[in-house]
Amino acid sequence: MERQVGNRYRLIEPLGEGGMGVVWRAYDQLLDRTVAIKEVRYTGVGEAQRANLNRRTIREARAAGRLDHPSVIVIHDVVEEEGRPWIVMQLVRSRSLAEVIRERGPLPVEQAAVIGGRVLDALLAAHATGVLHRDVKPENVLLADDGRVVLTDFGIASLEAEAGLTATGGLVGTPAYMPPERLHGDPARPESDLWALGATLYAAVEGAPPYKRDSWAATVAAVLRDEPEPPARAGALAPVIMGLLRRDPAARMPAGEAAHLL
Repeated sequence: MERQVGNRYRLIEPLGEGGMGVVWRAYDQLLDRTVAIKEVRYTGVGEAQRANLNRRTIREARAAGRLDHPSVIVIHDVVEEEGRPWIVMQLVRSRSLAEVIRERGPLPVEQAAVIGGRVLDALLAAHATGVLHRDVKPENVLLADDGRVVLTDFGIASLEAEAGLTATGGLVGTPAYMPPERLHGDPARPESDLWALGATLYAAVEGAPPYKRDSWAATVAAVLRDEPEPPARAGALAPVIMGLLRRDPAARMPAGEAAHLL
């Protein structure tokens, strides 16, 4: 039987699955267009946590919906059905940076610099409105068929002025791309997104992030304790990458300097 959401969106096929749910290709029957819909799936969570996840997903749409930038995914609609929200987004025909790295290996320095510059521009636009992404990583950087670079999945984005929804002691994000201050339990800040961008650029030119270890715990320990191995293939990007990966947020390369160098 054909599945519909909000009496308007017909689900066609899954496009990908992540930690928080599934992204579907869908058809908007009202406006006669193909869209992407993020379905949040909860497994093994209680009512309180489910309500928390609902709020976080709605916040994703509100945060991303405030942004008008060619490198930020466009949010069309939010539909609540089956006790949870579904986020209707622009369908970007693309492959993620993570997919490209897996299939082709490290990127040329020039291509990585272009990608990094566009992601940084998107982050600057977000930060200017008080929005932090908090999960910048290759999986969330889309390389569109039309040549655009699009930052997606503000699923754990936070408005700086809004109280955090993460449970006490809980961490949201991917350890290999999380800055030390976040792993220490400090609040996210704009510099935290810059660190994650540095780790993403490192992965783009080296083929793996600077702190890839065999386990979650080992990765966290490495981020907190170890200096990153200087990238071997980064060329002129090395100063930007190492500047963004400075452990102390106050000493991290400022966004303006990074944008200039990129």
